[in-house]
Amino acid sequence: MATAPGTSTPSSVAAPVAPPEIAREVVDPKAYAEWDHLLGTFDWLREHMPVARIESEEPGVHPPFWLVTRYDDVMRVSKENATFLNNPRSVVLSTFDGIEFAKSFSGGSEHMVASLVTFDAPVHMKYRKLTQDWFMPKNLRGLEDEIRAIARSAVDRLLGGAEDGQTEVDFVKTVAAPYPLHVVMQILGVPEEDEQRMLTLTQQMFGGQDEDLNQSGMKDLPPEVITQIIAGAVKDFETYFAKLTAEKRARPTGDVASTIANATVDGEPLNDRDMMGYYIIVAAAGHDTTSASTAGAMLALAQDPEQWARVKADRSLLAGIVEEAIRWTSPVQHFMRTAAEDTEVGGQKIAKGDWLMINYVAANHDPAQFENPRKFDAARENNRHLAFGAGAHKCLGLHLARLEMRILFEELLDRIDTVELAGEARRSNSTFVGGLKTLPLRLTHR
Repeated sequence: MATAPGTSTPSSVAAPVAPPEIAREVVDPKAYAEWDHLLGTFDWLREHMPVARIESEEPGVHPPFWLVTRYDDVMRVSKENATFLNNPRSVVLSTFDGIEFAKSFSGGSEHMVASLVTFDAPVHMKYRKLTQDWFMPKNLRGLEDEIRAIARSAVDRLLGGAEDGQTEVDFVKTVAAPYPLHVVMQILGVPEEDEQRMLTLTQQMFGGQDEDLNQSGMKDLPPEVITQIIAGAVKDFETYFAKLTAEKRARPTGDVASTIANATVDGEPLNDRDMMGYYIIVAAAGHDTTSASTAGAMLALAQDPEQWARVKADRSLLAGIVEEAIRWTSPVQHFMRTAAEDTEVGGQKIAKGDWLMINYVAANHDPAQFENPRKFDAARENNRHLAFGAGAHKCLGLHLARLEMRILFEELLDRIDTVELAGEARRSNSTFVGGLKTLPLRLTHR
């Protein structure tokens, strides 16, 4: 198998190479829109090749890597941050062309954006601490009334202002996308009139592989064009946040953007690349994943009217609805790691420099950890899912995501009597961050 100069080929000792059709599927954005079939593929891999070598049939498409699918193995790789690094290789599956483009865009790094996601210790914790208190439960409790007002307004918009009756609506476009966006932009300090721009840029970054989200309207774009769309979104983000930085330095307002703009690490202000990466990760990752989980919960409840009725009658189930939605949808579908030393994962030898994909979709549907994992079960016990990651890189905004979803569902359950599908729910074509892009619902409400 050919490899690009300077790349590592996974160790070949007793390497279980995935069949070509599976190797194609696990890197195909469209496969992630065919959810049930994809879950079946991961079931097969966990049983037969829990640590599988993924090679491209066409040399030079993407570097080879190890695909890790069992819950215990994904948990271990996520937690052992000294053995499995975020740097220097890309933390998201990339083609050879995409990696080279990122290097030219960034000045040598495989990461188009430098952020908490890409840093290793000790840099990672220094940057994480800058905003960590903002996203802790103690601080978020002070924001509950503001978030509830946003949720109530979102439900008003969903129901079209009608006091009672029946409404048909696309839940994603009406609530699941704009609601968490508005919350995180308020926390960040972005004016409301700029939120649509932030949504468009986020969809281009995370939905670049989907013609409905990348704003091109074109199907089957080649990878290099998708990479350019993402790069364009990053540039637009950087332009916007450079202006915001100047404003927050001149007139700090006590929000997250003011914290980032005026932060120092080791006594020095953040450099432009790190600062822009910080803004982007809060602005983009802070809402797209919550949007996916919220829409996933509504899909599950629309498919199971009895479960909707149970949680409507017993709000103690609401925390379970939120947690199960996050597991069941697994919005961040994978991350890549690089072995810092020779090691083993799941009994498979891994060589120093090897690239690994830890697949959260596969791990969160592992029957060894979750009984009947494809079932959405609000009463699921010991739901120790990996949708937020684990270890030092566990999601900074996990408490905010849970709070947003709880408050929104309290408002929805207060005003909606029944919910059912009014058409086909469709998932985005994306290997990285994914979820529903349309969810037509029929609601009866009061």
